[in-house]
Amino acid sequence: MLIPTTGSPGSQLLGIGAAQPAEIVTAAGLGAPFGKPADWVSARTGIREVRRSESTPRLIELAAAAAGDALRAARQDVDAIDLVIAASCSITAEEGGIDELRRLAPRAAFMHLNAACSGFCSSVQTADDLIRAGAVRNALIVAVEHMSDMLDPADLGTSIIFGDGAGAAVIGPAGDDTVGVGPTVSGSVGERSRLIHQDADGLLRMGGREVFRWAVESVPEIVRDACRRAGVDLADVEVFVPHQANLRIIDAVTKSLGLQHVVVADDIMCSGNTSAASVPIALTKLLQSGRARPGQLAVLVGFGAGLSYAAQVVTLPPCAPTAA
Repeated sequence: MLIPTTGSPGSQLLGIGAAQPAEIVTAAGLGAPFGKPADWVSARTGIREVRRSESTPRLIELAAAAAGDALRAARQDVDAIDLVIAASCSITAEEGGIDELRRLAPRAAFMHLNAACSGFCSSVQTADDLIRAGAVRNALIVAVEHMSDMLDPADLGTSIIFGDGAGAAVIGPAGDDTVGVGPTVSGSVGERSRLIHQDADGLLRMGGREVFRWAVESVPEIVRDACRRAGVDLADVEVFVPHQANLRIIDAVTKSLGLQHVVVADDIMCSGNTSAASVPIALTKLLQSGRARPGQLAVLVGFGAGLSYAAQVVTLPPCAPTAA
């Protein structure tokens, strides 16, 4: 289904891909250091297992693999990419990871965008704006997170939730009279930024209960606003891909929006919270499995540290990525 045209050339998702570490930590393994059984972890988070990597270099390899999958699905060569946006809050220039991501398309302009868990959707917004302005024709978004490197192993609230992984997308111009990416709703609640932050040692700290309440109360209206701006009725939405923060949050938001009848991403169960990478990883898996289909109308929403958020309505890419 197409988003109503706004009278100006728009953009569209051309391809998407994802890659994850092979190392698995089960819910039992996550809870064991705290004396918590697997069913305790799953009941509170929805997580059955997470994927984690021992090193940033391995994550960068996975990011390159995800980018390659997205380019193949989009039927684009890397030389056609004008801009690479690296969405990450955990991969830094200091450890060389950003430089490696820059080399994915060495002739393209490069941008590092740190909006934490809303990073992918914020990157879609940035790419869409630049394509509409005529400054960029094709953009490659690479969302990659090594969240396990930011965790305090003694902190129950974060240690059982986060995982590592990479997702990527190619965005290019839509047809003259079509729009594949709707207007993005984005913002932040800066006065509450301490609810999810890094401490002086670079470790992640989170007020889980407060974040839960904020997300359940605020995300439904963010999604409704994105649909309104795109000229789309919620009843027309076929796929819902929220940030994979916690299954209880996803279920509550889905119920509030009345979207129980649509395909809802639930990759939190087997990947954990991978911050900026969670939306593209979840969407890739939906398309690979056939639960979502090319051309369907979807709502994407990211939310988290900052407290930042971004949401948009998109038409899913014309070709599904190759199954892993």
